[in-house]
Parts: sequence; C-alpha cells; structure tokens
Amino acid sequence: MIHASTFLRRALLADAVFSGVAALGFTFGTGAFASLFNLPEVLLRETGLFLIAYTALVAWLASRSEVPKALVMLVVVGNALWTVGSIALLLSGAVSPNLLGVIMVVAQAIATGVFAELQFIGLRKSGSAVTA
Repeated sequence: MIHASTFLRRALLADAVFSGVAALGFTFGTGAFASLFNLPEVLLRETGLFLIAYTALVAWLASRSEVPKALVMLVVVGNALWTVGSIALLLSGAVSPNLLGVIMVVAQAIATGVFAELQFIGLRKSGSAVTA
C-alpha cells in the first residue's frame, strides 16, 4: 500500500467518469452506437459490460487515500494496452467502422493513453509505502 497523491486520485477519478459514461452508453445504447459508428453490437455491448466493472475498480481506487501500488500499476498497464489494442483493432481489418467510428475509436484510444500517462505520473508523485 502507498499513500495516493491528490494528482493520482484525480487522474483515477477522471478515468472512472470517462469509463463510466462509456460503459452506460455502450451497454444501454448498443444498437444506436453500433449504427452510428458501424461497429459490431457484440463488441460494444461486451466493452460496455467490461467497463462497468473497470469503472467500479477505478472509482474505488480514486476514493482511497492508501492504495495497492500493484493494482494502480495494473490500471496503468491496462490503459496502455487498451490504447494499443484499439489502434490495432482498426488496423486489423476485423471491423469496418465508418469515419465517425474511426474518429471515436482513435479519440478514446488517445484519451485512455492520456489517462495511463497521468496515472503513472500520479503514481510517481505518491508517497511512500504505508507501514503498519
């Protein structure tokens, strides 16, 4: 456990808000977003369901003054991998989004990459290990 800096907690909270909005939209608006972006419904629905659990974890971390360093690093690495995976999905040809869909995937990949960087900076700004 480490003392979470205010910077880290705010970066986690921003990620939780962003992810929570996406989770609700993709879970409950699957059909509308699938049509809007020309992306498979199953991809959006499963992404939304995953993001519900992810949002809960990140919001919980953001609410703590002391956090497990390994768990925060898992979030940072997960965000970095999500960014790379999103771009790889577009380049793979496995999906054929329209222009708006490409813009949305790239925008969320950039945002997720920014969250990874901010959380990593916040982790470095965080205090020493908590001893009991």
